[in-house]
Amino acid sequence: MAKKALTFMLSLLVFIILLLTMCIISVAIILLYRYGVLKEITEPAIVGPILLLIISSILIGTILTGILSKIPLRPIRKVVAACNQVADGDFSIRLPLSPIDEFNVFSKSFNRMVEELGSLEILRSDFVNNFSHEFKTPIVSLRGFAKILKYSDLTEEERNEYLDIIISESNRLAELSTNVLTLTALENLNIISSKEDFDLSEQVRRSVLLLESKWSNKSLELIIDLDDLTYNGNEDLLNQVWINLIDNAIKFSPDKGKIKIKLKSLGDRVMFTVMDNGYGMDDESQKHIFDKFYQGDLSHSTEGNGLGLAIVNKIVKLHQGEITMESEPGIGTNFSVVLPV
Repeated sequence: MAKKALTFMLSLLVFIILLLTMCIISVAIILLYRYGVLKEITEPAIVGPILLLIISSILIGTILTGILSKIPLRPIRKVVAACNQVADGDFSIRLPLSPIDEFNVFSKSFNRMVEELGSLEILRSDFVNNFSHEFKTPIVSLRGFAKILKYSDLTEEERNEYLDIIISESNRLAELSTNVLTLTALENLNIISSKEDFDLSEQVRRSVLLLESKWSNKSLELIIDLDDLTYNGNEDLLNQVWINLIDNAIKFSPDKGKIKIKLKSLGDRVMFTVMDNGYGMDDESQKHIFDKFYQGDLSHSTEGNGLGLAIVNKIVKLHQGEITMESEPGIGTNFSVVLPV
């Protein structure tokens, strides 16, 4: 439709230019006749005026074309200027709406594109800032305690405490590096080729046992309801999904809290659900919960680097599944993963 409208406008422009040229030439001829200029011209001498009329028609047509062509091309020039501004990094530019429907649709699409690019730029900036923070903090801690260990007047208890901190921060760096590499590898995948049948319910049980020390230390009550299911997928990747989601529920649950873990068959789908009665999240946190390096706990008082849920989201999508979340501050959070069979 846009091409047809533009073609019609250009054709109309050419027609108007030709019409105006003819009118101007006609008026010129009438004036010449009125003042008797053409009456004295004999037939052999008519070639000169004809050439004069042809040349004047070309000149007038060219001038009119140059003047009138600016009108239909004005929206295109605005688009070119806006594109150049976006290329220079200005994502605040917006195209005004046009009375022509096709240009109006284009303006809306362009404005939406720029808005999305602006959001991506904000996410990129946040990603860099958070990434720098997550790497710099343990490195600074390692350097500081390593310097303290050089003091000779430290007690054995102090020395062991500082060594434990160094080990803990080293593990944190190693985990962060592993998660970054994992997420990078997953983002370059579009399909999963290595799939096999495995006992999904047993895999979830093993994930719960793997995290036993964490939920035992907080005296959490676990309510587990698992259907016996066999699933065809990538066992190693899906194992990360259950561990991350259960670990998150443990992390944000209060001492002596309660966590419900369910695995149910829904015919052509399976649903995994983990519910906690922890702190919950506000609306703003829920919007960004699957963004890389985003942490709802802005104080960073809980362990984590904001990559776990981004990895979970990518793995679920690679299995053509869907992950949803419901949360309410002070009530708790509910994560649900639905995978096609």
